[in-house]
Amino acid sequence: MIAHSNLILRFAEPDDCDTLFTLIKALAEYEKLSHAVTGNSLALKEHLFGSVKYVEAILAEYTGQAVGFALFFHNYSTFLTKPGIYLEDIFVLPEYRHQGIGKALLTKVAQIAVERNCGRLEWSVLDWNEPAIKFYRRMGAVILDEWQICRVTGEALADLGNG
Repeated sequence: MIAHSNLILRFAEPDDCDTLFTLIKALAEYEKLSHAVTGNSLALKEHLFGSVKYVEAILAEYTGQAVGFALFFHNYSTFLTKPGIYLEDIFVLPEYRHQGIGKALLTKVAQIAVERNCGRLEWSVLDWNEPAIKFYRRMGAVILDEWQICRVTGEALADLGNG
């Protein structure tokens, strides 16, 4: 178990974007989705810190080294008439897993949701990722089997947007 005095969770700052993007690429590699990474750290920086802030990120640092992150944004529940938080990604480098860092990150995002009076915290998990599914269930999450994710990207998005 990592000594909590050596673990720092903090909001990402503009100078962290290269490090954060490196962690995002490590997540993509873990999920066998490296081919899907088409963005870059400059776009990430603009979306985190530009005039319109689309996302927020928490970095986990252990003895000064970035070892994980949580990236999230607000959504809204019409049924609850409250904002929520959607956790886009949570990731800890494999060699730092099973030491409480993922739990600390998820807890931090949940604390932010509570502080902001959000009605819920949601995220998706790949169906093959049994270690993550077990972890999330231990943390109190309910896996909603009856919901399916709908996604439109690339040319199909442009076609839909053009009517």
